[in-house]
Amino acid sequence: MRNNNESRNMVTEVLPPCPYPNKACLAPTISPMTIDDVPQIANLEKMCFSMPWSEGLFAAELENNNSYFLTVRSMDKLIGYAGFWMIIDEAHIVSLAVHPEFRRQKISEMLVTSMLDMAKQKGALRATLEVRETNVPANLLYEKFGFRCVALRKGYYTDTKECAVIMWMDL
Repeated sequence: MRNNNESRNMVTEVLPPCPYPNKACLAPTISPMTIDDVPQIANLEKMCFSMPWSEGLFAAELENNNSYFLTVRSMDKLIGYAGFWMIIDEAHIVSLAVHPEFRRQKISEMLVTSMLDMAKQKGALRATLEVRETNVPANLLYEKFGFRCVALRKGYYTDTKECAVIMWMDL
C-alpha cells in the first residue's frame, strides 16, 4: 500500500448535500481508495463496464506510487470511484464509475473535480483520457470540464471493436 499518507489525507472532504435529496445521496464524501474498498469497487466495476478490472488490478493500483484512486460514499455506501495516473506532468484518467442508482446527481462531476484538483497539486499541466465513442453522457461530462477530442483510436475496445475518443485538456 502506498505510504504517502499526506497525499491521501488532502483529498478527504465533505461535499455539499445532493441536489436530489429524495434519492438518498445526502452529504456524499470523497476519500482515497483503501484496500478495504477494493471488493466493492470491483463489484461496481462489473455493474458498469463490459470489460471490468479485477480486484487484483485495483489492489495493484494501491502499490503504484503514480496511481491515485478516489471513492465517493453516501450514508456509508460506496457509490462511485475514479482514478488517474500521474505520468511526469500529465494526469491520465483511467477509470470513473458511479452506481446506476446514483447517476445524474453530480457524483461524476464531484469525482472529476477532485481528480483534476489533485492532479494540479501533483504538478499536472494537462489531463487526458479515453472514452467510448458511444458513451454520450461521459463524453458530455468531460467536454463540460474542458476536455476536447483530439483523435479517435479505432477498434480500441476489444469487446465491441468500438473506437475510443482520445481527449485532452490543459490544467
